[in-house]
Amino acid sequence: MNIILLSGGSGKRLWPLSNDIRSKQFIQIFRGEDGKYESMVQRVYGQIRSVDSEANITVATSKSQVSSLQKQLGEEVGICVEPCRRDTYPAIMLATSYLHDVQGVSEDESVVVCPVDPYVNKDYFEAVKRLGELAEEGEARLLLMGIEPTYPSEKYGYIIPESNDELSRVREFKEKPDAETADGYIRQGALWNGGVFAYKLKYVLDKAHEMIDFTDYDDLYGKYEALTKISFDYAVVEKESDIKALRFSGQWKDLGTWNTLTEAMEENCIGDATLNDKCENVHVVNELDVPVLCMGLKDVVVSASPEGILVSDKEQSSYIKPFVDKLEGQVMFADKSWGSFRVLDIEEDSMTIKVTLHPGHSMNYHSHRHRDEVWTVISGSGRTVVDGMEQHVKAGDVITMQAGCRHTIIAETELKVIEVQLGKEINVHDKQKYELEK
Repeated sequence: MNIILLSGGSGKRLWPLSNDIRSKQFIQIFRGEDGKYESMVQRVYGQIRSVDSEANITVATSKSQVSSLQKQLGEEVGICVEPCRRDTYPAIMLATSYLHDVQGVSEDESVVVCPVDPYVNKDYFEAVKRLGELAEEGEARLLLMGIEPTYPSEKYGYIIPESNDELSRVREFKEKPDAETADGYIRQGALWNGGVFAYKLKYVLDKAHEMIDFTDYDDLYGKYEALTKISFDYAVVEKESDIKALRFSGQWKDLGTWNTLTEAMEENCIGDATLNDKCENVHVVNELDVPVLCMGLKDVVVSASPEGILVSDKEQSSYIKPFVDKLEGQVMFADKSWGSFRVLDIEEDSMTIKVTLHPGHSMNYHSHRHRDEVWTVISGSGRTVVDGMEQHVKAGDVITMQAGCRHTIIAETELKVIEVQLGKEINVHDKQKYELEK
């Protein structure tokens, strides 16, 4: 099975656990089989492997998510990076071209595209695999998965099939309706459009060549910024006549809000939190190193991270996005393939950050024009290179760099460093990278 997982978005509806670097699919709040917490993307990836251990999985994503994907899924995971965001159709075009030109997948093989973050069980990916098999057999030029609705939702588009058979031709599509209209669709046998598509690789590759003149993946990548922003539904699905839908009746949830996310949580508290016996239907996710105490609350979600603190009625939490859009500021934490960082303090002329490096990993060899830096090693050991001079460092060592000097640090064991940035202009753009001579 060739499967493309679409991984996008900033997940502002799950603030403060999500930010521009860590989207909702990377939040680790689900208990895995080993008892450790895992994220939506880790859960989905494991489910695919349990259904098809040889599946060729490629994640279509933005550059900002690559480090998180590699940290959570391993550095060998297939990743097709969009140079900029252009909606689902260009993303699927680029990923399909990547499969053909970079991975060598045949034009006659089927491809299944699905979101990276559905909350589902194993039977969902068994249906996904079958969808791919139907596409490869030529059952239709395009196949979709239709989710049997559990209520008249206003959040999803609807597929109107010609029959109630498990596999049916599609009569028409309906955009996101109001609740009353959705109820009418459901009485007609309508299905939720779960954003899962299957096709032979040649089908989308030919569509891509109709939209833009390009020779191969590299050429398409170079022209990507000029592509029209358009969804796969608008550009392809709603114009295709030879299309069928596979009915899926198992568990399927879109955990896009705190209200729906807490419904899937197995525990009321993650992190250091205490609820008294008067609390009802309260969930807490605490990523700070301070305790959270809740007394007598009902139907409330509390979430604390370095980005901020949310205390909300669960129903009202669905309307968080416009308020979060107004909260502009420094990204306060991020998980990377090489480790992580967390901002501890921001002053007018300084910023203090705790950096953790995994063994064998390092920062880029770089310099800053407008700031000095002071590193204090608090645990572990490694090496620094400052303007070409290398030295061994361990807990307690302090390294000082003036603006303009080139520097990096390489971890031999897990290495934790307090980095203090000093200057009038401290920002992410003040960084020049260099090749480090071996």
